[in-house]
Amino acid sequence: MSITEQQLKSALQDFKDPETGREAMPMGQLRDFAVSGTTASLTLALTSHSAPIREEVAAQVEERLRSRIPELTAVKVNLAVHERPATPLGQVGLTAKSVIAVGSGKGGVGKSTIAATLALGLKRAGAKVGLLDADVYGPSVPHLLGLSAAPKPVIVDGKIQPVEFQGMPVMSMGFLVPPGEAVVWRGPMLHGAITQFLRDTAWGNLDYLLIDMPPGTGDIALTLSQMLPLTGAVVVCTPQEVALLDAVKAIAMFRKVNIPILGMVENMSGFICPDCGKRYDIFGSGGARRRAEELSVPFLGEVPLNMQIRVHGDAGTTLDNFEDKIVGPYLTRLVATLVRNQAQSAAVKPPMLQLPTLG
Repeated sequence: MSITEQQLKSALQDFKDPETGREAMPMGQLRDFAVSGTTASLTLALTSHSAPIREEVAAQVEERLRSRIPELTAVKVNLAVHERPATPLGQVGLTAKSVIAVGSGKGGVGKSTIAATLALGLKRAGAKVGLLDADVYGPSVPHLLGLSAAPKPVIVDGKIQPVEFQGMPVMSMGFLVPPGEAVVWRGPMLHGAITQFLRDTAWGNLDYLLIDMPPGTGDIALTLSQMLPLTGAVVVCTPQEVALLDAVKAIAMFRKVNIPILGMVENMSGFICPDCGKRYDIFGSGGARRRAEELSVPFLGEVPLNMQIRVHGDAGTTLDNFEDKIVGPYLTRLVATLVRNQAQSAAVKPPMLQLPTLG
C-alpha cells in the first residue's frame, strides 16, 4: 500500500519542539514531507538551543512515525536549523533563552570546573553560550579556560566587551583585578558588580548563560532571583556525606529564593584506573543520586575523579576533557541530560510567551 503525506503529518501533529514545548508543526519545524510507496522523508528544524540532543529528537520523530504508521519501511529525517532569537529577560535586558546558575554548598567540590565544562559542552554541541564567573572573591574561570593573560575588557558604546573563548563570551572579576590581589567588598558592592556583569556586558543573543556561583549560601542567589527569571540551578557535590550535607543547604537556598533545581551533579565520583579500567570509590559513590531522589530533584550524572581534569584545568585546556577516553563520555552525557531534562519540563509545562511591552 502507498502511504500519504497527510498520514505523516497526522502522525506528527502533536510532536513538540524540545525548546519551547509547543507543537512543532505549526511553527514550521516539521516540513518538506515526501513519500514514495512505503518510504518517507522530512525535515526537522531545531534551534541551536536543542543542539546537544538533536540526534535524539530526530530518532524520536522516526520512532513516532514507525509506531503510528507500521507500513513504513524506511524513514529519512533531515536536520536543519530553525532560527528563533531570544527575548530580553528581566530588568537587566539580558538576551538569553536559558540562564543556569551552577552552585554548591561548599568550596572544593569542583563547581567552577563543572560550570565551565557545561558551558563548553553546550557550545561544543552547537549552542550559543555565555559564561559568567560570579565567584567574585575567587574567580577561577579565566584560569580554567586559559584566559588569565587576556587583555582587560574595554567599554564600547556603553557596553563591556567580554573576553571570548573560541567565540564564547566570558566575563569574570578575574579579568579586572590583578593576579594575587584580593577583592574585599561588602554585599552592596557585590550586588553592583553582578548587576553590571549581567546588564552592561555585550553578551549578544544567547541560548544559554551559565553562571558560576560563589560557594556557600550567600546573597548572590537572592540578587539573581530579583534581577531576572533564572531557568534554574545545578548543584555540584562530591559523594561523601559531609559534602552532601552542604549540598542540601544549597538546594534549600535556591528553593527559598524560588530558583528551580535543574539537578545534582556528583563530581569526583570514583577513580577509574586508566590502565586496567577498575573503579575505586575513594570518596564513596552514589550519594548524590540517593540524596537527589530523597529531595525529588533530578540527578544529572556523575563525573569520575580523573587526573586529566586536573591537568587540563591547570593548563587552561578544560575543553580537552571532552576528548579524554575515560571522562569524555561522562561529560557529554552530563550536557545532554541537562538539555533533555529541560525539554521534558517544557513538554509538560511550556514556558509563557514573552510579549513586548507597549511604550
